[in-house]
Amino acid sequence: MALTEEDPKSKMMGRLIDSVKGICGLPECKNMCRKMHGNLIRRIKLLSPLFEELRDSNEELGEEAINGFELLRIALDSAMGLLKSANEGSKLYQAMQRDKLAHKFCQITEQIEAALSEIPYDKLDLSEEVQEQIELVHAQLRRAKERPDSPDSQLDLDLALAQREKDPDPAVLKRLSEKLELKTISDLKKESLAFHELVISSDGDPGDWLQKVSSILKKLKDYVQMENPEADNSESENGLIKHRSPVIPDDFRCPISLELMKDPVIVSTGQTYERLCIQKWLDAGHKTCPKTQQTLSHTALTPNYVLKSLIALWCENNGVELPKHQGSCRNKKVGSSVSDCDRIAIVALLEKLANGNLEQQRAAAGELRLLAKRNADNRVCIAEAGAIPLLVELLSSTDPRTQEHAVTALLNLSINDSNKGTIVKVGAIPDIVDVLRNGSMEARENAAATLFSLSVIDENKVSIGAAGAIPALIDLLREGTPRGKKDAATAIFNLSIYQGNKARAVRAGIVPPLMQLLKDAGGGMVDEALAILAILASHQEGKVAIGQAEPIPVLMEVIRTGSPRNRENAAAVLWSLCAGDSQQLKLAKECGAEEALKELSDNGTDRAKRKAGSLLELIQRDDGVVNQSCL
Repeated sequence: MALTEEDPKSKMMGRLIDSVKGICGLPECKNMCRKMHGNLIRRIKLLSPLFEELRDSNEELGEEAINGFELLRIALDSAMGLLKSANEGSKLYQAMQRDKLAHKFCQITEQIEAALSEIPYDKLDLSEEVQEQIELVHAQLRRAKERPDSPDSQLDLDLALAQREKDPDPAVLKRLSEKLELKTISDLKKESLAFHELVISSDGDPGDWLQKVSSILKKLKDYVQMENPEADNSESENGLIKHRSPVIPDDFRCPISLELMKDPVIVSTGQTYERLCIQKWLDAGHKTCPKTQQTLSHTALTPNYVLKSLIALWCENNGVELPKHQGSCRNKKVGSSVSDCDRIAIVALLEKLANGNLEQQRAAAGELRLLAKRNADNRVCIAEAGAIPLLVELLSSTDPRTQEHAVTALLNLSINDSNKGTIVKVGAIPDIVDVLRNGSMEARENAAATLFSLSVIDENKVSIGAAGAIPALIDLLREGTPRGKKDAATAIFNLSIYQGNKARAVRAGIVPPLMQLLKDAGGGMVDEALAILAILASHQEGKVAIGQAEPIPVLMEVIRTGSPRNRENAAAVLWSLCAGDSQQLKLAKECGAEEALKELSDNGTDRAKRKAGSLLELIQRDDGVVNQSCL
């Protein structure tokens, strides 16, 4: 795998432009936060000319500006998350949590305003129009922080009445239906789905608001179906209504989705849920029953055949077509060794992981490791069955082999992008870092590879660096097998793309082992060492640390005799060292830099030619200064 440094400014401005485009492309918000939603998007849109002008300029950004724009990127990512959540979330829940939601919008506004304050505009070559526009945005953001959303006392009263009374006045339900734009069966189906996703993604205790929102939503569904039973009759094709839709008995609804259950299953607390809904809840790392908040003694799901038969009978008597259950696993592919993803076998393995003895856990983790390695279907099905939280628990096993199997199974599962998110969401990063520090050599190597896989997602670079992974990766770089060193180097390079991790790596002592690898041509790590040095040299602390390691002679040797990519990276490091440092430039000249750089400017890669040309200009300017001083 080729490791190359991307132009930091172009990459950063491109990402900021993409963030603004993504935010401005969001659909119009049609709920309680439409005003806050629209105002925030409008202000963010005004930032786009700044990013476009800087992207197209030849100006280099200083470290202060880079840090400011990095804070702004993080703030815009947070804004995107909030705007999407507000637009797609449960309207009922948002109505009941208006104060908290308004506070979140205020926090995001403050975060963007604070990030803009960190950018030194006076040091940037900006046009007058862009400067004025940024000042306008700044002023708007400052004012917005002090304008709370006005209260809606009628809405608060209607919500309280609808939740408290068993049979609320239809006028109350009508006002809620119109105010929240939950007027049709289709609207309510989308609201049920949003509520379902909210329950699944909840990290706290959902008991209180779960019951409140669930109660109001059921009453609104019944009201809309009774008032306008023929509305959205195309939905009957999906089995939701047929002619006059009957009211679904509460016992037949899933407590999470509030929809009619197709495949009801029982959890260890005795509560019944739709299989896909509760499985998604468990996959998110929850270990409690959503309805009772009791801790689940195990995660096995038992089919509720009695209730399934009763639901089928009720559907037949009321003219409702019950949709056929469709499992989320794909059918067996030609050549696949797992029929229908062998869900039964996978669930049995998960039962051993959760409740088996040490030998059973070790064997089950080993089998899942192999299944996850075999094909993409297996990776999807193993994750959907709830394996990831159980494997994360085994990372702290006192049995080395079990720990190795668990971390390697997670590595194989992380090949799937969706699984990456689940692994991070269940809090795996600190445990993986602990394996990287204290596990067997095989476990440490596979932990490093897992962190690299997870760090492909940019947000994870920050979390992994903050969890203390970099010092442990540097230890593996020093002590590991050839494969382990390559895994560590690849992970360090990827993490160091994030500016904050460059400083962490330098302070943790990355430069001496890299220089050692660079000098050991027979060790097979020259490519990786140079790629990391090239990216660290763009950071001031990295530049200083590399300069103190006396790198000039070995860099010049690579420029003369190395591979095209290594010559390019060596020239990049040399340029960073010599720019603004006459002592390093003098050392380079003494090592015969001018002749080697002339040859590189003729025969190197495009990037190497640019770096060689810049270095030759530095040498010529320095020669001119020396000549003048001698006159």
